Amino acid sequence: MWEIKLGELDKKMGVEIQEESPSRVVATMPVDGNRQSLGLLHGGAMVALAEAVGSWAAVKHASTLGKVAVGVDINATHHASGRTGIVTATATAIRLGNTLTSHEVVIADESGKRLCTARITNALVAPRD
Repeated sequence: MWEIKLGELDKKMGVEIQEESPSRVVATMPVDGNRQSLGLLHGGAMVALAEAVGSWAAVKHASTLGKVAVGVDINATHHASGRTGIVTATATAIRLGNTLTSHEVVIADESGKRLCTARITNALVAPRD
């Protein structure tokens, strides 16, 4: 099974992987360094984090089938603002198929307050040489 490696953006955002499997990936990210001009956690940073954990889970599942995962859709709803501390993103499988995966991603603050809910769909395709 493929091991998750952080990409350049993940490293810049301070993402740290806590748990990884095809059905569930958990990662944390600091609010500090990921704020927008009003001092709140940037919504785009939350979407980037959601895409990362959802895609990582899809890639782990795809690797068990000899395939790779490519993103085809993501949507997110922002429920509240993050201001300080660490946020945790948890991607949970909705469906792990042979051609598509779907994961729900919940991003919460340190008190467990839900800040964002995202859904990501990845297509599973043959790897290119």
